[in-house]
Amino acid sequence: MADILKGGPVAAALSEELKTRAEKLKEAGTVPTLAILRVGERPDDISYENGAMKRCDKIGVAVKRFLLPGDCTKQQLLDTICEINGDSSIHGCLMFRPLPDKAMEDAACALLASEKDVDGMTAGSLASVFTGKGAGFPPCTAQACIELLDHYGVTLTGKRAVVIGRSLVIGKPVAMMLQKRNATITMCHTRTVDMPGVCREAEIVIAAAGKAGIVDKSFVAPGQVVVDVGINVDENGKLCGDVSFDEVEPAVAAITPVPGGVGAVTTAVLAKHVIEAAEKIQK
Repeated sequence: MADILKGGPVAAALSEELKTRAEKLKEAGTVPTLAILRVGERPDDISYENGAMKRCDKIGVAVKRFLLPGDCTKQQLLDTICEINGDSSIHGCLMFRPLPDKAMEDAACALLASEKDVDGMTAGSLASVFTGKGAGFPPCTAQACIELLDHYGVTLTGKRAVVIGRSLVIGKPVAMMLQKRNATITMCHTRTVDMPGVCREAEIVIAAAGKAGIVDKSFVAPGQVVVDVGINVDENGKLCGDVSFDEVEPAVAAITPVPGGVGAVTTAVLAKHVIEAAEKIQK
């Protein structure tokens, strides 16, 4: 039986630490504040928004919501971002993506101030992930993977890690963050030859392909730690990950569940980034 690396204890531990930091900011006259920018009424966006607001409330992070209709114009969106950029009381911004129009999304990401980008949306934030310099923060889900591994005492230095997926949302950032922690990284993708064989050689596998059940027992080996980042819906309408949990769990040393794994940590990381942004301003 594998150890089940649940996200709840990780989020709880982070939240306790962040409460103290939020209180210190407030004592110094700064209320850490998150702007939530949502276009339209996508159920998954609203669900994450509700979870983020609850987490922020528990920690002591204020939230300002900016809600636009799904048919808003590009100019309306950009005007809203300018308002957020210019409001000194707002320290971080979460903008839900994808937006209805790709060009609109690109323009919005280009306009948002990197120092307020707490979810790795802007070029400045991604540059800071890859170079270690500049403003901005890594994507919350990528950071949540690292927070979870740290919480459970998984050593990264010298370990062979495979990341399945190469998106700028998770795959590439988390690979770079693992490398910064001295892991040796292999990235797998749709053109990888013998992906199961590559994964079996690793000690840590992070599945971020966005395809339900792509990682089965042929991908894993005894002693591995498997982190499942996928959020999918199966044929029965239930949430599932990129890993076929029932097949993989008996064969590895540790695994994250879906739901209740990495996803449970992301809102705590979001609050952490807002507090860090507020602390930078106060220094």
